[in-house]
Amino acid sequence: MKPLFSAEGHAAISALMAVGKPLLAFDFDGTLAPIVARAEDARVPPPVASRMPQLCARWPVAVISGRSLADVSARLGFEPSFMIGNHGIEDPLGPPPERWSAALEPLRKQLRAHAGELVRHGVAVEDKTFSIALHYRMAPDLQKARRAIDDVLNGDVGELSIGGGKCVVNLACNGAPDKGDAVIALARRCQAEAGLFVGDDDNDEPAFAKVPANWLTVRVGQDAVHSQAAYYLEGPQQLPLLLQMLLDAAPPSGPTRRCA
Repeated sequence: MKPLFSAEGHAAISALMAVGKPLLAFDFDGTLAPIVARAEDARVPPPVASRMPQLCARWPVAVISGRSLADVSARLGFEPSFMIGNHGIEDPLGPPPERWSAALEPLRKQLRAHAGELVRHGVAVEDKTFSIALHYRMAPDLQKARRAIDDVLNGDVGELSIGGGKCVVNLACNGAPDKGDAVIALARRCQAEAGLFVGDDDNDEPAFAKVPANWLTVRVGQDAVHSQAAYYLEGPQQLPLLLQMLLDAAPPSGPTRRCA
């Protein structure tokens, strides 16, 4: 990855804004909103919230979050063109198949059977209907909490896929779409000629990997050694500067570019 705030990065931003119909897509936690100790406290900070409506008025903007749609929509403070939840699974225009939730039922039983052990190690279970997240950010000992999760899963999750993250383990049905699938589908829906995707975690990597080469991909944080993103921001505190650069690099104001 290269620093976005460099001559090469600035040129990439200018090239993106010269495209007729770019799609601007963002993760939520760690990107639009800083990571916080308690997930329920996450909010979009004012320097971001004040700029996002300007972007939304001019281009199709998507928020693609690991949270459920109901959860993330209440935290934005602006109205994007698209909101996709559950790591790409939950699209309001196409309800997920019930089988993707049913596939989690054996895991739900397993987690109920080991609820006491998980609680003792500071692991919180979040059932989002179409995916389940095991959070251990608040655990007194992160390594012991992760071992407790691994012991409960016991290496056998049946029809489920396991995804990592920052102090979280995510599980969903094999074959369910990920963030990469979601952003490609949105670009197709918008007939976007290019786009931007900004994320901060391992579950954003499918989007970095799957979008076309002419997209601008940005990872928040440079700690990921093997990220597929082309550029990085040092942290979410730099996102307002990126948003302002997008606005400043845009062609003269024209018709609002939104998607059906």
